[in-house]
Amino acid sequence: MTPAEMARIHAACFETPRPWNAREFTELSDAPGTFLCLAPQGFLWGRVVLDEAELLTLAVDPGARRQGIGAALTRDFLRRAADRGATRSFLEVAADNFAAQSLYAALGFSASGTRRNYYASPDGKKRDALVLTRPLP
Repeated sequence: MTPAEMARIHAACFETPRPWNAREFTELSDAPGTFLCLAPQGFLWGRVVLDEAELLTLAVDPGARRQGIGAALTRDFLRRAADRGATRSFLEVAADNFAAQSLYAALGFSASGTRRNYYASPDGKKRDALVLTRPLP
């Protein structure tokens, strides 16, 4: 999947936080500790720093949702993060993104905090993010 294809899918999935562009995906591929999990209609970027893994973004083409792609990508992220030495993982998710929260809860993530006003929408409205964590084997 090219950076342009990732940008297209990301834009179809996110308004807040703002969608990432192709240049940002290209730069991310060069960042230390980052890795990409791919599926035909989705992707997940993660990174490992020392013993901690961060799920940076997960995007599944809206037409391909509810087929298990997001869950498969997240399981791949968890396995690959553990293989890289991570003992715990975390992510931020919009407090009003209940579908994503349900996915992550089903995969063993639990809320560990809130980042107030973490996301800003194009109209300037601020939204909280929940911090979700999960230990790795």
